[in-house]
Amino acid sequence: MSFISKGVVFGFVAMTLVVITSNILVQYPINDWITWGAFTYPIAFLVTDITNRAMGAKRARLVVYCGFALAVCLSVFFSTARIAIASGTAFLIAQLIDVRLFDYLRNSNRWWVAPLFSSGVGSIVDTTLFFSIAFAGLGLPWITWGVGDLAVKMTVAFVMLIPFGVILKLRLLERA
Repeated sequence: MSFISKGVVFGFVAMTLVVITSNILVQYPINDWITWGAFTYPIAFLVTDITNRAMGAKRARLVVYCGFALAVCLSVFFSTARIAIASGTAFLIAQLIDVRLFDYLRNSNRWWVAPLFSSGVGSIVDTTLFFSIAFAGLGLPWITWGVGDLAVKMTVAFVMLIPFGVILKLRLLERA
């Protein structure tokens, strides 16, 4: 199998779509506590974790780097430059932490430990970096948006265990 397999291409495309969609939706608050982007971005951690589980950390990092490059370039057209910079910075750091932590925890006795903890830590890092870079100093309720965003990300991290567990149980994530 080549290093850039169908799985890596799928992960790259999925990651790009998630980041672009999230960068557009984060500009639309639902209320003072949350934006629409909070509901789509956590899927990025699922993409990374599935890639990591199925193909290893090296290929998961490749998905992160490729997704980062294309998503940041395209985000400049679909969102503001400040959001694109905040997104790129937060995304790259948080996703690489997620990949490393998932890989470290992958052999836990419990299947859910690696995806839950890596996504949780990644979400904290991503939210802190993104909201402080994107919105600090603009007179917007960015701290409450960040708190609401993190609450949604943590909830979605739990919910994403369902498809991850189903895929794992069906043995669709056998590491190549």
